[in-house]
Formats: sequence, structure tokens, C-alpha cells
Amino acid sequence: MKVVAIVTVAHHASDGELALTPVHGEALLTHTVRGLLGVPEISSVLVAAPQRCASSFSEALRGLGCRVVPGSLRQAFAAVEPDLPRDSVVLLHDALRAFIPAETVRDVINAVSDTTPVVVPVLPMADTVKVIDEESLIIGTQDRTRLRTLQTPVGYALAAFRPDLAPTGAATVPGHPDAMRVTTGFELSLAEAIAAAPKNEETL
Repeated sequence: MKVVAIVTVAHHASDGELALTPVHGEALLTHTVRGLLGVPEISSVLVAAPQRCASSFSEALRGLGCRVVPGSLRQAFAAVEPDLPRDSVVLLHDALRAFIPAETVRDVINAVSDTTPVVVPVLPMADTVKVIDEESLIIGTQDRTRLRTLQTPVGYALAAFRPDLAPTGAATVPGHPDAMRVTTGFELSLAEAIAAAPKNEETL
């Protein structure tokens, strides 16, 4: 089985620039890709780079041994698909989730199979969710027992792959708080602390 990871900034137009935000002296994207490359089960890492960010992405990833593909996620997948055996696993990972533990990535990879062709890490919903009416008045409380927040990487059996960071019908594995999207000043502070902490083999 071959495992390929594709890193993307497909959520919002500003994500390309956010991926270049310095964290502990290096771009957030650099931490993301280095972590994935450090998971032995992953054969290769590709980065789908918006055209406007392709040069900056290449510079941030210089020497890491990954491939930067200018263009869309579909173009990145097309660049690697012909070389993938039929039993391959494709991981689709958000560039802004730089510090997911390696064990969570392995859980996703190991859970992908013919019977569970799409797998995603999730966390239970911690906040109380309220329902409001058209006048913004609270009218009820949403039962959060079965609510989950989705993380990445999303794992796909090759035949089931689609460029979708929010898949429906996917199997789930436990996510991890460190796999947050780094988009705010508070999250950046947390990312700095994670990056500065002593490393072990299970943390990306």
C-alpha cells in the first residue's frame, strides 16, 4: 500500500497567505509538511499551491523533499494519480493544521479500507450550542451528544478520492486538540507554544 498526502489551502482565499505566517521562526506550512514527511507510512507529500503563492510556498519548503504543484487540488491529485497502485491511500490535509500528532495520522491511514473508504478525525463538540429565531432570540439548545468538529487529514481509498474537506458518510477516528486550524492571534500563540515544546516521535 502506498500513502500520499496532499496539503491544501482550499478553505478560504486568505489561507495561502496564512500558511506563510511565521511560527517559531518558520512558516506554518513548513511545520505542516515537515510533520507529514516524518510519518514513515507516508510515501510522498504534495502541496497544492495557489498560483499567487507558488513561489513563496516553494521557498518555504525548500529542501524538505516534497513537491509543490501550482494550481488547484485537482491538479495536484492529477500529478500523482497515474503512479498510485490501486490499494493506495490519499490523505487530504489542511495546511493550517500544522501540529496534528503522528498517531492520529496513523489512525486515519489504518482505518481506511474497502469497507471504510473515507475516514476523518473528529473531536466531540465542547461548547453549548443554542438555536435562535429570526430575531436572534434563543429558543432552544441543540443536543451536542452526536455533534463533532471535523479535522484533517481526511483519508481516502484511491477509488473513493474526491477533493472534499467536509465529507459526508465518512468513518471517524478520534482527533486531537493540537490539530487546530491556526487562523487567529490566540491560535497563533498556541501554535508558538506547541512548536517550542520538546518534541517526541508522536507529535508532528
